[in-house]
Amino acid sequence: MLNALILAVVVFFGAMLIWPRVANSAVWRATITPLASIIGSGFLVLGPILDVSYGGYAPFVMIGLCTIAYLFGNAIRFNIAEIEAHAAPSTLLVWLETVASVVLAFAFIVSVAYYLNLFGAFGVSLTDLDDSFHANLLTTAVFVLILFTGWARGYSALERMEQVSVGLKLAIIAGLIFGLVVHFGEVTGKDALQFDQPQVTGWAGIALMAGLIVTVQGFETSRYLGANYDAPMRIRSMRLAQWISTGIYCLYIALLTYAIDSDTLSLDETAIIDLMQVVAPILPLLLVVAALSAQFSAAIADTSGSGGLISEVSKGLVTEKLAYTFLVGVGIFLTWTANIFEIISYASRAFALYYAIQAAIASIRAAHRGYSGKTVFFALLAVLGGAIALFGAPVE
Repeated sequence: MLNALILAVVVFFGAMLIWPRVANSAVWRATITPLASIIGSGFLVLGPILDVSYGGYAPFVMIGLCTIAYLFGNAIRFNIAEIEAHAAPSTLLVWLETVASVVLAFAFIVSVAYYLNLFGAFGVSLTDLDDSFHANLLTTAVFVLILFTGWARGYSALERMEQVSVGLKLAIIAGLIFGLVVHFGEVTGKDALQFDQPQVTGWAGIALMAGLIVTVQGFETSRYLGANYDAPMRIRSMRLAQWISTGIYCLYIALLTYAIDSDTLSLDETAIIDLMQVVAPILPLLLVVAALSAQFSAAIADTSGSGGLISEVSKGLVTEKLAYTFLVGVGIFLTWTANIFEIISYASRAFALYYAIQAAIASIRAAHRGYSGKTVFFALLAVLGGAIALFGAPVE
């Protein structure tokens, strides 16, 4: 019965997302790109990581991650408004924007490795070949496919998948939340809710939290949608995406933390499948479908974005095709030399450095405009971003 209800929720939300009144809404179209990025890959790995590492305090860590992300989003929203209204007041800002683009391109490179390693892990998770070797083989094969497509035909054909996969992913997440709500109610009725003690505390807990910032990353995509939306729309849609994703994430983590026993869980990239098997038999299959479509489309988007940024920053010296080759080479190297949690940490630190630079840019712009309070606030954010980039740690 629960399986049927979960499927009904997935179909309902899927239909809502393709309903013309929703699909054609300018606000929703501008919101769905950052929203899908924020609650993409992180949704699949974050629940088990927080539950196992922080126990009953996991929802509070989730609130902390979302708060930090929202503050960095505030700096980027300030920059969006200022860039549209005022030219860069100094050559320092122009230089910092260039550095930010380079850092973001590198962050994209690492995040593609993150996405495709999850793709490989979920791709073999329900088969007899469920081991790291075959997962890495599948990841490498997809890297080669992306490189071949980029060299031979470009990414336009693959990018058409993105809108479909975004709707599918959000609909499946709605089904997952529904299943967790029902399960939470059943556990509550049995008076069996639990508050586990954290396994990671003190500085190690703070460093791990810093290493997870990539799981709530994605809101910065609004910064680069200027060709399609004006500044007020991008600011509004980014803020809306962050509020919606915060609500979804915090509800998801709370339902997972207190109603599901994770004591015997083996923490790996597909741990969510084992956890959801307890809720409903259909959820593991749905999560694999969501994972494969989400990781592939996200990898395509970030590959294209990275290639374009590298070509733009190098003023055409490095072609997009050459940039794709470099990205694939780095990605395959990371696939065979680092585990998924190390890659998550590398990506988090790269994005944190990007956010630190954006906050520094916001601080300089605020100083030129005479906003002393914002100058100090954004400067402190830049320091925080730098600290996250330096001290972020992977899951052990």
